[in-house]
Amino acid sequence: MAAWEALDAFLAGTSKAFVTPIAIFVQIQGCVICLTLAVGWCFAAFVRNRVIRRMKHNIEGGNPFTFICEDINDLEHSAQLNLPRVSVVMPLKGFGEHNLQNWRSQITSLYGGPVEFIFVVESTDDPAYNAVSLLISEFKDNIDAKVVIAGLSTTCSQKIHNQLVGVERMHKDSKYVLFLDDDVRLHPGSIGALTAEMEKNPEIFIQTGYPLDLPSGSLGSYCIYEYHMPCSMGFATGGKTFFLWGGCMMMHAEDFRKDLYGIVSGLQDGGYSDDMTLAAIAGQYKRLISSPPVAVFPHPLASDLSFSRYWNYLRKQTFVLESYVSRVNWLMNRALFSSHCYLSWGFVWPYFMAMIHVATALRAPYSERLSTEVSDSSCGLLLAGCLLVCTLIELTSMWNLTKVEIQLCNILSPEGPRVSLGSYNWDL
Repeated sequence: MAAWEALDAFLAGTSKAFVTPIAIFVQIQGCVICLTLAVGWCFAAFVRNRVIRRMKHNIEGGNPFTFICEDINDLEHSAQLNLPRVSVVMPLKGFGEHNLQNWRSQITSLYGGPVEFIFVVESTDDPAYNAVSLLISEFKDNIDAKVVIAGLSTTCSQKIHNQLVGVERMHKDSKYVLFLDDDVRLHPGSIGALTAEMEKNPEIFIQTGYPLDLPSGSLGSYCIYEYHMPCSMGFATGGKTFFLWGGCMMMHAEDFRKDLYGIVSGLQDGGYSDDMTLAAIAGQYKRLISSPPVAVFPHPLASDLSFSRYWNYLRKQTFVLESYVSRVNWLMNRALFSSHCYLSWGFVWPYFMAMIHVATALRAPYSERLSTEVSDSSCGLLLAGCLLVCTLIELTSMWNLTKVEIQLCNILSPEGPRVSLGSYNWDL
């Protein structure tokens, strides 16, 4: 009985506190956040859907290779001869369950111009070294690929060190450099699409893309999927954005040769996060970051991705915001950190409040003390109902965007492994 009385006292106090003006504001704010996400995902789905419709129209118009090139005339030999040289730099560390398939998709690109692939590892002891060397040997003289030993980094993160060593080893005639993570699964026409946008608009400083997380079934993988989904809005603008994903970044090779804006020195001297550093430089010098609508890549998550690994990932994401190369970078990171904390708790707290309101209503018939609280907290139950409706709208919008992006990925890789919405466990 004492335990029930303590529970009743707790519910009575908290349910009463959660109908104060401040608490009502927090709960309404939670509904607004849900609806904002829903609207953003609807817009992102519209942008991706527009690309799908255009590609289907091109196929019906007689271009079965629209997944490689929007204009079939660009596939003529004379046009392919004029394509610029691209160096693809891939910093590697370790060997995961999806790495081999991802690497294979990267080196089997159908880009018609000269392209080289530079895999960079810290040492030959890295498990990735033997795996990628064996993969390259399978293709022998069919591709221009090599493995570079970068050595141990002493002034920046190992990933950035590997990237910069790869840049040093790229071909002297390369016009663009494309940085790819080992967890990126490219489409056959991805390099060509990114290059075409760079050629079309020389003002682009960095081109990037968005990873569509493919949960493996573990709770941690679904947590990462839902954590990344709000970012999809920033990458689905159809062009200009201030979001930047380090897993896919195409830049002008000459910018690295000249150390434009100090990008090389900024990364080399204490750099920890490549994308945050470059995004800050782009913002400081008012340079354009672009994300073409076709730059969405399947991102299969590891099957052993536990919740503890997800939590460690969040900690790393927070630590990233503690690193900076300039005052502008520091201010941007402070703003991101503050916004992240405020919006995250602003999203979570209303659900806790709603649980209290519902628990109070369920317990009230068995407690005289709570029976009066229920009549006083009808406002709380109303807010809980509103939150439920907003959550369902949000989840429907997220489901729709995921469906659209999966469809786009399948069109962009018609002969690749099919991605299916059926593999997602929406109960999680």
